Amino acid sequence: MAHRTLRGSRPGAADRIPVRETAFAARQTCEFRCANDHRFVVQFALDVEAPSTWDCKFDGSSARLVGGPEREPEHEKAARTPWDMLLQRRSIEDLEVLLAERLDHIRARRGS
Repeated sequence: MAHRTLRGSRPGAADRIPVRETAFAARQTCEFRCANDHRFVVQFALDVEAPSTWDCKFDGSSARLVGGPEREPEHEKAARTPWDMLLQRRSIEDLEVLLAERLDHIRARRGS
């Protein structure tokens, strides 16, 4: 049966006859550049707003749109420590009272 199959064909293959007079969607070409100075082009539909960042196709880092809007400065949040979270729930005076109670409890348990 293998000798009867057509060479270069497979089930589900596209027809070999090109479709003529087909109008393709309008496109825009956007150029991106990463921090390692890799430049590459990505095509988008004309009615789509191009993203300001895209993954670099060479090294996977974040690439910026050439001629795009400037990046807004990122507001870096300070890391919250357990002490900061505790101060959100209780005042210093409340903490001093709790500390005194716990110290009394520990001293009573030790027999001092």
